[in-house]
Amino acid sequence: MSIPKEPRQLMINLMYLVLTALLALNVSAEVMNAFFSLDKGMKDSGAIVDNMNEALMGSIDKQADAYKNDNNEKYRQNAKQAKVVTDGFISYIEQIRKDLFEKAGGQNPKVPDQPKDIRNKDLTTRMFINEGLGEAIMKKIQDTRTSLAALADGDKSVEASLPLNIEELPAGTKANNWPEFKFKQMPVAAIFPILGKMQSDAKNSYSSILSFCAKKVGGEEFKVDAFTPALSAEKNYVISGDKFAADIFLSAYSTSADNISIAVNGSNLPVKEGFAHYEASTSGVGERTVKVSINVKNPLTNEIKNYSKDFKYEVGQRSVAVSLDKMNVFYIGVENPISVSAAGVSSNEVKVSASGVSVSSQGGGHYIVTATTPGEATLTVSGGGASQSFKYRVKRIPDPVPLLGAKHRSKSMGNGEFKAQGGIASVLENFDFDAKCDIVGFETTYLPKRQDPITAQNAGARWNSTVQDYINKAKPGDSYFFDDIKCKCPGDPAARNIGGLAFKIR
Repeated sequence: MSIPKEPRQLMINLMYLVLTALLALNVSAEVMNAFFSLDKGMKDSGAIVDNMNEALMGSIDKQADAYKNDNNEKYRQNAKQAKVVTDGFISYIEQIRKDLFEKAGGQNPKVPDQPKDIRNKDLTTRMFINEGLGEAIMKKIQDTRTSLAALADGDKSVEASLPLNIEELPAGTKANNWPEFKFKQMPVAAIFPILGKMQSDAKNSYSSILSFCAKKVGGEEFKVDAFTPALSAEKNYVISGDKFAADIFLSAYSTSADNISIAVNGSNLPVKEGFAHYEASTSGVGERTVKVSINVKNPLTNEIKNYSKDFKYEVGQRSVAVSLDKMNVFYIGVENPISVSAAGVSSNEVKVSASGVSVSSQGGGHYIVTATTPGEATLTVSGGGASQSFKYRVKRIPDPVPLLGAKHRSKSMGNGEFKAQGGIASVLENFDFDAKCDIVGFETTYLPKRQDPITAQNAGARWNSTVQDYINKAKPGDSYFFDDIKCKCPGDPAARNIGGLAFKIR
């Protein structure tokens, strides 16, 4: 810039330079104050996290005391060790903050919470880069993170949630390593919120470990950790033609707390893992009543609650029954397991005969039924002087569902994912039997974007060379149709058509 010869213009230029410098100083001061405001905000947030962590640790102690076992004690100690590790890291960073404060000139009389030399960049570069303090901090973070993750049994999801970490350097940075990226040529004012964030990350990482341990110990309230389905019927004996009515519910209990007592008809029963076994001899026929009374003590509050109910059952004469273990139908081509029972009759005395199907005994009241022809079958059960016949339908295995690669239905799909598939599969959904239907063949139509379709036949489930070539050409906008998909299931005399699939490449 040339220097003007006219004194007046020279004075104007000098005043502009001075004004620009003053504006720069004002902005700089605001930025420096913002660093300390940010640091203070993180301290306030950290205090809130401290209170939450203290409450969560108290909950873990409370639960571990209520349910004393090796598992709960292990995670109580893990939670306590996590606090030791976290406090050690926070103290380490706090000492660095104090050292930096003193080396930056100590307390500023005008701003007591700030050191005097808040703009000094050479001091921070010397401490954290030249003297290796940044490298030491990086190692301390890594060691602390590893120690905390170990207290969560190495759980990958917990480890991924720990905010205390060494982040990757952003693209385009001129820094050679993490310490340079964090500390080199940073003003003193900027270092304090950086260190404060590390302390905050440590507290939040401690929170993640506490949450993990709290789940392992079991929460804050009365703990039920085992479940079983239960059925409460109005009557346990129903005459043919009457309706059977029952309440079905999920029964829950605690395996670790000795807090349940059960009595039946006024007599106490031994309880193991939430259950009591009751037996009673019967004579004659007719309705019987069982009066059940259960006392449950909450180990946290010592409150005892009573739950009582009357259950009825019917004592009847001998009869026989057949139950299908899978469904109320026999399927062709698979083994159909059934169970046969006769009240008051030994299983050795029970005889089963059939028409329309064949039956083979597996012992203990269990049988296998095999069928070959659709229609109706009859089972006749006899034993102990009683005999009864039961009729059932005989059907072929239901049609399976065609899927691309054993899991994809018709939809849009990325070309990379589409090319990775190897063929067409057939899946028997909601079918309880061990059966597999094999793909016999299908027709493939490839419709390139804005071009004519081309078609090829494919034998078997996997792509042949022609269809594989179609698949390899997949690109956005193309469409594929797999039609006339045929498969053969166990017991099928010929292949059956199970429909088609269509995919749009995106």
